[in-house]
Amino acid sequence: MPKRAPGGSETVELLEYLIGPGERDEHTDPHLVAAWDPDLPCPARDPGRMSLAGLALLLDAPVEALRGPRPAEHVWHVSVRNHAGDRTLSDAEWAEVAAAMVHAAGIAARGDEHACRWVAVRHADDHIHIAATLARQDGRHPRVRGDIPNMHTAARLFEARWGLAEMSPLDRTARRRPLTGEAEKAARRGLAETARESLQRTVRTAAALAHDDADFLDRLRDAGLRVRERHGDDGTLVGYAVALPGDRADRGSRPVWFAGSTLAYDLSLPRVRERYEPLVTDADWALAEHRIREAAPPPVATTLFSLTERGRELEPVLQELSRWGVPLLREPDGSDTFRTHWLDMPARALTDHRPDQPAIALQLHADGNEDLVIEVKDGAVHTHAGRVDHPTASLTGPPHLLAATLLGDLDLSAAVQQGLQLSGEREAVLRILPR
Repeated sequence: MPKRAPGGSETVELLEYLIGPGERDEHTDPHLVAAWDPDLPCPARDPGRMSLAGLALLLDAPVEALRGPRPAEHVWHVSVRNHAGDRTLSDAEWAEVAAAMVHAAGIAARGDEHACRWVAVRHADDHIHIAATLARQDGRHPRVRGDIPNMHTAARLFEARWGLAEMSPLDRTARRRPLTGEAEKAARRGLAETARESLQRTVRTAAALAHDDADFLDRLRDAGLRVRERHGDDGTLVGYAVALPGDRADRGSRPVWFAGSTLAYDLSLPRVRERYEPLVTDADWALAEHRIREAAPPPVATTLFSLTERGRELEPVLQELSRWGVPLLREPDGSDTFRTHWLDMPARALTDHRPDQPAIALQLHADGNEDLVIEVKDGAVHTHAGRVDHPTASLTGPPHLLAATLLGDLDLSAAVQQGLQLSGEREAVLRILPR
């Protein structure tokens, strides 16, 4: 997994750290595994041919040759690490990784002889460091904007190709791994996991079960977490942060707070809200499907005509005609045909008797015909052809039973006894039937 590391303006100081023993002699066999020049001698293994100071001068040469302004911090530095459980990669494999990373970052594209100068240093089994200077050998500045995301994309290819643990996030919902200091702190305290990992698990569980903001925050507090809310100028909740009891910093003077977005991208407040406030509802999908079917040519379309603005003035007349015609379905003849959308007009005339209740969607299916959806929201009743994934209730049966039930000529219980199938919430159906 690529990660940006401290760069700066002193190339030789960085090389002394990377190819030296480390701050606590933690480096093991530091050496070059790749560089802009494949024949470049390694200062650690061939000090007679190349010194650290000489390597720094070579790296800095394109920067010194710039005619225009120089970068304030011309040293670009990243580390690339694999998972502790992965196999140990060879120097040749790490060299391939390094070349792919500088290509993806815009430091040195493959085959570009005038690219930036760079070296890849290995001083441990599980990672390498790549250091480069931000000046091309043709006197131009490199374009490295978006380098880390592009390197993650390249890293995922190696993870899949070599069967390594997936550490590079596929998208902005990926879990954020603990920092090195967090892992060391957990180890000192004898904990099985870091504070970040514990909080991630607890917050994700609360988010999965919550049905609104208040419930979400209550679940966090009930789980024993410290919760800090962030409100906008108008008093609305715009963010939150959590902390583990006992997890403190600055010699115990303050809690260690984690904002939701720093725990994981999908645990920010807007992402959590999407779990209980879906951006696209079933009604939205049904409306989209209806409009697509209307716009399609026959025979796909179910509605092959629509009223003009002037024609809509006739809707009251059409509704009365439907009231007059639909009762003929009460005693169907064996040779009669039926189309579900004939119930559209009488369904629109239904009344929402409980406008204070949440929106509902009723699915109607007449035997051998297409489906019709009745949507009820804020006192208004709308219909359209098609289906919804999770209707509040469904009515299925012979056309004459559906028609008689919608017109109020037949009690719902009596209709069910005569063969109408009801599934879902009975009260949702009764909410719109004539009384």
